[in-house]
Amino acid sequence: MILAHEVAGDSSDQLPGVALVAHDRRKEELMGWAATHLEFLLSRPVYATATTGTLLRARLGLPIRLLHSGPQGGDQQIGAYIARGAINGLFFFWDPLTTHAHGDDVRALLRLATLRDIYVACGPTTATAIASQLSSRETSPVPA
Repeated sequence: MILAHEVAGDSSDQLPGVALVAHDRRKEELMGWAATHLEFLLSRPVYATATTGTLLRARLGLPIRLLHSGPQGGDQQIGAYIARGAINGLFFFWDPLTTHAHGDDVRALLRLATLRDIYVACGPTTATAIASQLSSRETSPVPA
């Protein structure tokens, strides 16, 4: 597995990145959304948890800064990138009908995204609106 800090090209002159995360029952939905918005995703750094990122790489050839799986610390890794301003959009297709052993990690990630006031999408409609907003800007500052 390539960890995000090992990927060349992490530099401050790039647009802030986005994180893609999907729970098992929503992975196909995220894959479909990503395929439709590939140009947007190719225009900025993309971080993803392990299984989601591996699927995105295999199916779409998308360059991914691959993190650990969510339950093994990937949600917290994304939170750390949000906290330091490297991610300004969280595309988290979570499953509201299933309990998760790492539910506390999920809540912590969503809490941090809210505190940092970044863009958060939990489904394709909001994800499309956010991608459109971010695409319309030459740069997308991350709130302080």
